[in-house]
Amino acid sequence: MTLLDTDLDDVPAPQGQLTLKLLASRQDTNVYGDISGGWLINQMDQAVELAAGREAGGRTATVAIEAMDFLSPVRVGSVVSVYTQLQEVGHSSMTIDVEVWVRAPHERHSDEHQKVTEARFVMVALDDNGRIRAVHGQA
Repeated sequence: MTLLDTDLDDVPAPQGQLTLKLLASRQDTNVYGDISGGWLINQMDQAVELAAGREAGGRTATVAIEAMDFLSPVRVGSVVSVYTQLQEVGHSSMTIDVEVWVRAPHERHSDEHQKVTEARFVMVALDDNGRIRAVHGQA
């Protein structure tokens, strides 16, 4: 079963650990006034780097984004929460699933949120010279 093939829950909830939380602002919009997909990918990449860096004990780099779906647009003023979940650790690489959930501005119920995108990232551990190293080796 893959990240994108999971069954729908009766009450969907974020999977993983809250890694990054921020506010979507006007400076992050595309020409149509929605938050840019590129901005969301950047936030996801930062969250994955934090999660991978904790696991690897140091510097990491993104080497692949295996799957990504955008489910709905993000509006200015939305609270954006990025969740990460470590799926696999190899010798030098880590596979991490990422979900982005938002609370839209002016929602009547402050606990209502929706998933707007998800992806699977592959990261590698790097040494101080930028060369690939073992995940659990010396940083």
